[in-house]
Amino acid sequence: MKITKLTTWRVPPRWMFLKIETDEGISGWGEPVIEGRAATVEAAVHELSELLIGRDPHRIEDIWQSLYRGGFYRGGPILMSAIAGIDQALWDIKGKALSVPVHALLGGAVRDRMRMYCWIGGDRPDAIGPQAREVVTNGFTAFKMNGTPELAIVDTHAKVDAAVARAFEAREAVGAEIGIAIDFHGRVHRPMAKALLRELEGMHPLFIEEPVLPEHLHCLPQIASGLSYPIATGERLYSRFQFRDLLEARMVDIVQPDISHCGGLSEARRIAAMAEAYDVALAPHCPLGPVALAASLHLDFLSHNAFIQEQSAGIHYNTGADLLDYLVDPTPLRIENGFTPLLDRPGLGVEINEELVIERSRAAENWRNPLWRHGDGSIAEW
Repeated sequence: MKITKLTTWRVPPRWMFLKIETDEGISGWGEPVIEGRAATVEAAVHELSELLIGRDPHRIEDIWQSLYRGGFYRGGPILMSAIAGIDQALWDIKGKALSVPVHALLGGAVRDRMRMYCWIGGDRPDAIGPQAREVVTNGFTAFKMNGTPELAIVDTHAKVDAAVARAFEAREAVGAEIGIAIDFHGRVHRPMAKALLRELEGMHPLFIEEPVLPEHLHCLPQIASGLSYPIATGERLYSRFQFRDLLEARMVDIVQPDISHCGGLSEARRIAAMAEAYDVALAPHCPLGPVALAASLHLDFLSHNAFIQEQSAGIHYNTGADLLDYLVDPTPLRIENGFTPLLDRPGLGVEINEELVIERSRAAENWRNPLWRHGDGSIAEW
């Protein structure tokens, strides 16, 4: 079997699909994308295609190493996201060729179903209580919300009080048994993070995500020491080497590699195993589309330390299309009482509606994240 063609489509809401074809008629799908930089990743995918055409798609690790090590400059969000989508598609091809799900190729499943969570609240969270009650009514046992809108590097305690009040509103709406994760989204600088992390202790978060920006992770031991709940981060780390540094510094309780940004299933599997060696949990980041979610679920089913999975159905970013829209059959990604059953179809286990992808790609906009400013006109973290 030989790789013959790579095709990419940018589609609403902010995703990109990759199809890799072979001379035996078996194709695989991936999602190589950086939200807001899809065209840049697309260019990287087609540059890397020079190393793929004519190759045997079964040799996934050799291909991965050639894509990663074949250039003098390596790593970072763009190149690792390009590799990620290619890697997903290659695993999809191999599973289909052998008529087995991808997790069966990597040691087999360690669980029969995976706990899922959803989003509430939007970028500037509001009306939290009713949304929280609704998702619990829909069967979820956990959800995530943004903790704050923009915050200055040193801001008022009123902003802290408002953020804490929203979190407690969610807790009061659903009770003690529901998991509530709070995403700081890198919007909170170290001076304010110290206050927020402690003020939130009484509402017992499932975890706090990205309490500081990735470039300030060295601050985590200082600002999070002594907290009784887990700290999660990792969506903006792109290789096992960055996660190694995080784990060796004992900075984190939950790692969140994004399987469309960190080099794909191959690299995410290595990250998950490394985290397990440090007794650190795994909760893959995935506010993207159905291929990325399917690949993330295969990682979850393989990994003993995986405990919950993000998914993007109904997320505030999804305008123009939602999670299941591009699937021929949405059944594999169904959520039943807050869990997704074991994926049992060959490859990644989802079938993309190629005709719809082509049609929607004609009207795809270049999604950009908002550019926020503080009251004094300076740039705020989104």
